[in-house]
Amino acid sequence: MSTLLEVGNLRAWYGASQVLHGVDLCVSAGEVVALAGRNGSGRSTLAKALMSMVDADGLRRFAGADLAPLRTFEVARLGLGYVAEQRDVFPMLSVDENLSLGLAKRRAPRFTIDDARALFPILLERRGARAGVLSGGEQQMLALARALVGAPDLLIVDEPAEGLSAQMAARVGACLRACAARGIAVLLIEQRLALAPGLADRVAVMGHGRVVFEGTPQALARREDVVRDWLGVG
Repeated sequence: MSTLLEVGNLRAWYGASQVLHGVDLCVSAGEVVALAGRNGSGRSTLAKALMSMVDADGLRRFAGADLAPLRTFEVARLGLGYVAEQRDVFPMLSVDENLSLGLAKRRAPRFTIDDARALFPILLERRGARAGVLSGGEQQMLALARALVGAPDLLIVDEPAEGLSAQMAARVGACLRACAARGIAVLLIEQRLALAPGLADRVAVMGHGRVVFEGTPQALARREDVVRDWLGVG
């Protein structure tokens, strides 16, 4: 598989506070990579740095293009989709209006709005409802669907199952498997690796703003030291 995303010695800041201290990571086309780590390890900041949402320097290359000089909407137009932990739907717009805003204008999508509704039937049932009145799980489905119709080659999803019921989380997992089946690469950010088993090709573990482990899920399971020191609670 060809390399789609390449990150090298990436550093990032919030004001004077440095959060990333030299991250190295690659994602190949069509690959699913789970990014794990405790809260504060830098996972979400990495996603925001890739989307040009925080101050950062270092290598950020996607599909052969340098992301460093680009603004967020320009990064998205290259084919890098992002679903934030806060979901960030437009609360005063309807479900259908949110989906229409996400439609790719310059790229042929792998998922149409009808495809997204087939993954998440509730979006068809609630198509006229304002996004702000949806439940947390429904908003997560809407945010994922809106990202998919934007024709991403790589989808970054931050804690998609956090706070969801088991049924809602299962739907989210099915959506990510559908992405992989259609050749969309996924960078799945999770603290507890709830969705990663059976989905991720590789796992990268972050700690103190760096990648401290990278390998298959099976290799991680054998590394009790990594699980204890970088993923354990307390």
